[in-house]
Amino acid sequence: MTFEEVTEQHLPEIREIYNYYVMNTTISFHTEELDLDQIKSSVMNKDTRYKTYVMLETNQMMGYVLITQYKSKQAYDICGEVTIYLKPDILGKGLGKQALYFIEKIAKEQGFHTLIATICMENTRSKSLFERNGYEQCALFKEIGYKFDRKLDIGSFQKIL
Repeated sequence: MTFEEVTEQHLPEIREIYNYYVMNTTISFHTEELDLDQIKSSVMNKDTRYKTYVMLETNQMMGYVLITQYKSKQAYDICGEVTIYLKPDILGKGLGKQALYFIEKIAKEQGFHTLIATICMENTRSKSLFERNGYEQCALFKEIGYKFDRKLDIGSFQKIL
């Protein structure tokens, strides 16, 4: 597995991956598909501390991983939010763990002290991935989202690097 910083050429495939989760799961809390401009603004941050990488295996995109701003107030600058999206047909092959190790290394290099993952509590696969890799649940927000005719909880999972 190799990781490559995202470029505009990756955006259509990232959009396809992300929109699958929008339309078919509660992993994303978007309820409508994103267009290319919206995808671009979510994965290509003007602040160079926040990075997105595509995951490649034999030049095929397997998914992407990113660090985004946790909150916009300056005191939070030591914290980033980590997110991983994989192609749905390759789940369960250990790629999420590889992505997590990679992005944690990048986060340390960028000077982050803490990473947060925000996960819909129905997403037991992601919850398990983060917990197995040293993230602890530090918050639970009950019935904070509404999608597919049901109210959804989210949890925040934190790892101090």
